[in-house]
Amino acid sequence: MEYLTGKTKKETLAISEILTGDYEGKEIRINGAIHKIRDMGDVAFIILRKREGLVQTVYEEGVTGISLKELSEESAVEVSGIATKEERAPHGFEIRLKEVKILSKPAEPMPITVNKWKMNTSLETKLDLRPLSLRNVKERAKFRIQEGIVRGFRDFLHANGFTEIHSPKIGARGAEGGANLFRLEYFHKHAVLAQSPQFYKQMMVGVFDRVFEAAPVFRAEKHNTKRHLNEYTSLDFEMGYIDSFQDIMEMETGFLQYTMGLLEKEYDKELKILDVTLPKTEKIPQVRFDKAKELVAEKYNRKIRNPYDLEPEEENLIGQYFKEEMDADFVFITHYPSKKRPFYAMDDPEDTTFTLSFDLLFHGLEITTGGQRIHDYRTLVDKLEDRGMTDEGMEQYMLIFKHGMPPHGGLGIGLERLTMKLLGEENVRETTLFPRDLSRLEP
Repeated sequence: MEYLTGKTKKETLAISEILTGDYEGKEIRINGAIHKIRDMGDVAFIILRKREGLVQTVYEEGVTGISLKELSEESAVEVSGIATKEERAPHGFEIRLKEVKILSKPAEPMPITVNKWKMNTSLETKLDLRPLSLRNVKERAKFRIQEGIVRGFRDFLHANGFTEIHSPKIGARGAEGGANLFRLEYFHKHAVLAQSPQFYKQMMVGVFDRVFEAAPVFRAEKHNTKRHLNEYTSLDFEMGYIDSFQDIMEMETGFLQYTMGLLEKEYDKELKILDVTLPKTEKIPQVRFDKAKELVAEKYNRKIRNPYDLEPEEENLIGQYFKEEMDADFVFITHYPSKKRPFYAMDDPEDTTFTLSFDLLFHGLEITTGGQRIHDYRTLVDKLEDRGMTDEGMEQYMLIFKHGMPPHGGLGIGLERLTMKLLGEENVRETTLFPRDLSRLEP
């Protein structure tokens, strides 16, 4: 009888194994997809694409045991050959090929060219052919960076006593209210897709004190802009026993500092591929909502048109102001008007027309919304009544406050937006694996 041990030894090597091992002048075996073939006559450079990057191999007529004509780009292959130092090659080595085993061959030519540094095609074409366009080195690097952001979020919060949760995405009602809900039939009942894990993460504060989640949320907003998606990944956390909503902003600042350090250390290759300069996170300024409006109106001679919310142009100018005045890449905008915040947002006891809430702007774009929540049952009931609302359909949510909740608060970060600004992209679809917007349900 044979047993599985979880320690299967592979003959093929990863790039990292080659770089850390003593393989110079020795025969090694490696697999990958043929990214590009550069035929120079008797010699050809066959570039393999692997998860860790590109590998240069050298085909020599009469030495390599296969005809070059049998090889085609995007074929999956397993090759063996002699590892040789070559400073001009990716990772500083190449493989002088002896044998090539074809694992699979494409049935058709590629409809787009993915093996050039920059793909000369429109965003719509890239999205239509997303499973193929993502094979491009630069496209792929974007989502390695995005992986690093999520990894930083998880690692930092785990280290700070948070428990990861997984809340349902089908519910009886939305956490935010309003009309931007995707409605569906659920076994002859009305249901909606989750706009946010808000109610559930507050419930779980009563269980674990500190919780987080990285998961999709759904907004049925009929926006067709460069900053909106109808499904995006939200990085949420909620923390109990806070002294004020400053604790939440401090926690996010710590997450950003940790994550930028992680990217600098372990994603340096991707940062260089994309020519990314990481933003400053040592100190992040904060300014009240009303003060931010005044600063922008005064400096840029702009009339305040909406006293209850920030217009996209205002957000952009606030980002510009703090970059010019303080060389800050991020800025917290605090004390948003109660009128524009959900019912569960805690009002400022010094002026109840404002809330103990905030947005975080990154280079003039809102990437985070958060704040302190109402934790007292009677206060929450009064707030609902003041807004002409009832707790119908929210009985399970209200239950937690009837039976005691600590002072708490949290936030939600738009992963795709954060990635977009970090990489200097102009459209959030560039940093979304498979976007869902007004017109796109495939691939």
